[in-house]
Amino acid sequence: MIVHINLKPLQEAVSGLWGVASRRKRMSDEPSQLARVLNLVDLTMLGVGATLGLGVYVLTGKVAHGEAGPAVLLSFIIASVASLFAGLCYCEFAARVPKAGSAYVYAYVAVGEVVAFVIGWTLILEYAIGTSSIARGVSTYIDNLVDHRMERFFSDTMPFGVPSLAEYPDFFSFAVIVAMTALLAFGVKESSLFNNVLSFLNLAVVTIAVVTCAVYANPKNWSLAPRPGNPDDGEGGFVPYGVKGIIQGAATCFFGFVGFDGIATTSEEAKNPRRNIPLAIVISLVIVMVTYCSIAVVLTLAQPYYLLDREATFTVVFREMKLPVVMWVVTMGAVFALSASLVGVMFPLPRIMYAMAQDGLIFSVFARVNGRTKTPVIATVVAGSLAAVLALIFDLDQLTEMMSIGTLLAYTVVGLCVLVLRYTSVAALANTRRATRPSPRTSGAAGILVFAMSECARPAPPLPHDRRASLTRVSSAALLTLALCVLLKVAGNDVYTDPMPWLAPLLALLVPLIIVVVLLDQQPRTDVSQLSFTVPCLPYLPAVSLFLNLYLMMNLAVDTWIRFAVWMFIGGVLYVGYSLRHSTERLLEVAEKSMAETKADQATMVIIVAEHPVDTTYT
Repeated sequence: MIVHINLKPLQEAVSGLWGVASRRKRMSDEPSQLARVLNLVDLTMLGVGATLGLGVYVLTGKVAHGEAGPAVLLSFIIASVASLFAGLCYCEFAARVPKAGSAYVYAYVAVGEVVAFVIGWTLILEYAIGTSSIARGVSTYIDNLVDHRMERFFSDTMPFGVPSLAEYPDFFSFAVIVAMTALLAFGVKESSLFNNVLSFLNLAVVTIAVVTCAVYANPKNWSLAPRPGNPDDGEGGFVPYGVKGIIQGAATCFFGFVGFDGIATTSEEAKNPRRNIPLAIVISLVIVMVTYCSIAVVLTLAQPYYLLDREATFTVVFREMKLPVVMWVVTMGAVFALSASLVGVMFPLPRIMYAMAQDGLIFSVFARVNGRTKTPVIATVVAGSLAAVLALIFDLDQLTEMMSIGTLLAYTVVGLCVLVLRYTSVAALANTRRATRPSPRTSGAAGILVFAMSECARPAPPLPHDRRASLTRVSSAALLTLALCVLLKVAGNDVYTDPMPWLAPLLALLVPLIIVVVLLDQQPRTDVSQLSFTVPCLPYLPAVSLFLNLYLMMNLAVDTWIRFAVWMFIGGVLYVGYSLRHSTERLLEVAEKSMAETKADQATMVIIVAEHPVDTTYT
């Protein structure tokens, strides 16, 4: 008996899922609803302000004390290199796509809708947690100034008593975020001016702190023996916790470089974004790298690493040095710096939500732009509320690692997107769609109809001959890199102390990876002569960035991955329940298909797309 199995429904289902996953965003030259008021200085200070906050005043002492010791300098250098490589990838996309949304838009244009949603949903978590972390940092420094009175009061009156939450609700950090949310909703130029003033004050205070610590530096603090009876001190010396400690410290230090990617979310509010955003990213990263390395050197030379305070490092150091004036100057400077960092990290969050809402992937109400302030007020308020609640119930350590996983994932995808566009795309962004994209603000269904008709009349560009080979090599490089990072994680510290048992499996992955990357280098590339900035050393620099980011992700705690999985599950429910039906790109595809197959008139098309009208303005 012969049984015939009809595989056509399965094939159609798989084809449909692949079509949704690979559906890409089509760009247009439509004027932005947001106000273009930010110059190069504003953008650079936004990156500096967002980055030089918690990393300077909290993170350095935390990593030096329990993870890397004086070798926190090496941790910062590794994190700096990984950030710089990721930053260069962001620069190329900023020159290609001057649109709000940062890595979310880049992934949507280069890879497809599903990956874009994952990145956008991750970025929402990243910036919300970053905001909460910095607000917690502000609260910690203020609490130190008043001798921990807030901590004692809330711990005694309303303790949580739940292992996965903070010890007590931090209402002060909650109030700080509410105040900053109001400032951001008021206007972008006003927020930028406030950030610029605080950022320059921060740099001045950091300079005072570095110079003062350098005067009291003691080189012997880099060769200390561990204290008797204190196993937490490690082995002593410059690298008390071994190479593993340096790598784990680098994964944590990566949190200190979060911020420069926020510059890319301002593309629709920047003057000359194709030029100024890449420049601002590079300049801000250089300033941040020099500052962090200087802080790491002078702090570990000024005081033994095992005595550094994990929460208010500079305050305690200068108190021990009997320098009360400097202590107060630096402590108040830390408050200003953390406030600037709070603005810088809060700023991108509503822009991500605004971009996703414009594309129909989250609720359209978040795409509404206030007619007076020219800001997405509803998105700003909701984003601030989410961050405020997180700051209220989670402590700093839990928030820090959650921030890192979101950042690393975004950087990984941006680096991968550079390879995809340069080797497998048909000049996707060089041939930007010139037809006017429908503005949900004014045109609604009729605008989608007009755009669909123009797209039906436009012939599809031919695929390059080597696209399949390039895509195979890019995918192979990504999978081999992931496998190598997983193997290094499994090997743990043994790969450094006793590498011989791991040599064969490492070479079995590393050699093919190198071969694939070299072969990828031989593939034809899309023309990028019209771009103001392109990633150098292609494909090697993005490949190294991919490895560093994935390796650092593998070294994050299991609890961090569990919380991240819960957040992604919530996002998956949202995507299936809402985004699939409301995606603007899907509506365009429906309109184009109907026009091509049935030659329907305009009235019929309006009925098809009017099921999900989007109103994105109010006054």
